[in-house]
Amino acid sequence: MRRNLLVALALSAVLALGVAAVATAKFDTFQAGNLVLKADGGVSPKALPKKKYAPVKVRIRGQIATNDGTHPPALREATIDFDKNGKIDTKGLPTCKGGQLESRDTAAAKKVCGKAIVGKGKGKIEIAFPEQRPIGVNAPITVFNGGTKGGKTTLFIHTFITVPVPAAVVTTVTIKKVRAGRYGLRTVSKVPVVAGGSGSVLEFDINFGKNYTYKGKKKGYIEAKCPDGHFNADVKSAIFKNEAKTAGVAAKTVLKGTVVRSCTPKG
Repeated sequence: MRRNLLVALALSAVLALGVAAVATAKFDTFQAGNLVLKADGGVSPKALPKKKYAPVKVRIRGQIATNDGTHPPALREATIDFDKNGKIDTKGLPTCKGGQLESRDTAAAKKVCGKAIVGKGKGKIEIAFPEQRPIGVNAPITVFNGGTKGGKTTLFIHTFITVPVPAAVVTTVTIKKVRAGRYGLRTVSKVPVVAGGSGSVLEFDINFGKNYTYKGKKKGYIEAKCPDGHFNADVKSAIFKNEAKTAGVAAKTVLKGTVVRSCTPKG
């Protein structure tokens, strides 16, 4: 489930999509109690116009662990504010509904909503059942555009696991504009329970962003400008819950923090 955190980090970013979306190639560490999150990512190109938005591509990756090696709690919700110099533009892009992704494996999800794909990646989930050795499961990640309505943009992050039984996991990320000083976008990621609460994401690596043409104009799903040489992101809360009831792990853990990353103004 922490897979979503990456999304929240990024994706989004959102992306997502997100904190890492404006990062350079280094890890930022967030820690609360025994829980540790490391996030890294980058935006390309790094040199961006001072005043005009330009299409960008984003890569985010992360690692989630505990200091003592126990099974980490699962991310259930993340709220992140992003720099007002970044935006998401869905106008002219095909959309997908969350219901179209439920109960479908990766190939089937791409077949029904392939034109709405705005990101791809991979993750690793750990399934921990009582009195059993944890099982590591590799999971493909696909990000779909859910469109914009009523001032909110929706993303669907789809993955498919085969343990303990084949199942699709679809995380919903909503993005809306805010006026909060340096920040202009707020993302909220809500992660469903994985494997009855026994599943937690250990690693994630996502590339997202899409360039396209709408009514003769070149556009980017993610666009940014760089007026003053840096981007900011504020992780207001990342809520983890110990649904696997791992001994010695807090029932609820909340991570918070702020990230500042450089960009290169041009023009």
